[in-house]
Amino acid sequence: MRDEVLALAIIIVPLSLAAVGGASSIYAPLQHQTVDVYGWLTAREFLDLFALARVTPGPGSMITTLIGWKVAGLAGALAATLALFVPSCVVCFFVARAWNRYRGTAWHTAIEKGLRPVAGGLVLAAVVVLLRLAETGPMGWAVVAASAAALTWWPKLHPVILLIGGAVIFLGAQAMGLATL
Repeated sequence: MRDEVLALAIIIVPLSLAAVGGASSIYAPLQHQTVDVYGWLTAREFLDLFALARVTPGPGSMITTLIGWKVAGLAGALAATLALFVPSCVVCFFVARAWNRYRGTAWHTAIEKGLRPVAGGLVLAAVVVLLRLAETGPMGWAVVAASAAALTWWPKLHPVILLIGGAVIFLGAQAMGLATL
């Protein structure tokens, strides 16, 4: 168990420091490490923990706590949680002090503009990984694309409408006997 706790910290600390754009930017590498490299979880278990972390109150990054619990019990949950939040909080504290002091300078603006597409790319990578794990097929990819388009055109659209729409599409496909959803 001690080895697993240390391995969790070794995996999660760098992800904490690379979580540009929020927790969704670490889902792809977290999945790769916990499923593909260490084999602690199956793809289905990762998706289940992801779903649980998303529907419970609090940040979606709590998936790391759930993974830690699955891997090494309470010690793993604590290690995973601390490994995710402590390093980024410490760095954020010191960076924020310098960041505010140099706001408006050329290098400050350049860094901000450079980090935006990186954050977007990390989030997009997480979406692709989750879609592959979910094995929803072409219809799932189409529903994701349609949902993204709808939210792009109508950013105030309530997500429940999209969830109900997706469910209706898949229920309709199932009722029509489409085997490959």
